[in-house]
Amino acid sequence: ARAKNITVCGVRDYGDQGVVEYVAGELIRYLHGFGDKQWQEQPVELTDLKVGIVGLGTSGQLIAAGLQALGADLYYFSRTRKPEPEEKNIKYLPLRELLGAVDVVCTCLNKNVILFTEEQFEWLGNHKIMFNTSIGPSHEITALAKWLEHGDNEFFCDTAAALGDAAGTLINHPHVNCIRRSSGLTRQAYERLSEKVLKNIATFLQGTIV
Repeated sequence: ARAKNITVCGVRDYGDQGVVEYVAGELIRYLHGFGDKQWQEQPVELTDLKVGIVGLGTSGQLIAAGLQALGADLYYFSRTRKPEPEEKNIKYLPLRELLGAVDVVCTCLNKNVILFTEEQFEWLGNHKIMFNTSIGPSHEITALAKWLEHGDNEFFCDTAAALGDAAGTLINHPHVNCIRRSSGLTRQAYERLSEKVLKNIATFLQGTIV
């Protein structure tokens, strides 16, 4: 495109609302035992549940705000400190401290960022819950498989791409919960996408794209 002098305009942040609802819905089902699994012997609420968000971009901030509104105790780790979330009582912790402190961790990272190796899963420990809402895996697949071997850890993702299991060995694992469809592709998301595309076209035609 650059060689042919073609302008390329990106579109982002149009499907995050559906991801928030996916995380809240699946987490509530598991905590309360509304499906065929239940986290603890008795149903528990989100109230005071310690949740860590790894990657506080648009989707991470929305997930944090949504779970906090339901009573969860929110922490975050990001490459850079975010002053605004701390004002909203979403507390920053270094990654190792965060993983040791929380019951639930949700990774909201850029594509191709693999942050969780065996070391990070050791920091996280057991009887924990992990969500990956990134487009691709946020973990090494062998490290995830080892963590799941403990038997009381649960991993959630919406798509097979987010699981990152090219060999297909974990997709049907009893502690892997993959709905195999994108939680962000809703009717409203397509409407937001269309609006952003049309805005890009208008901006290009007006000659205001730098």
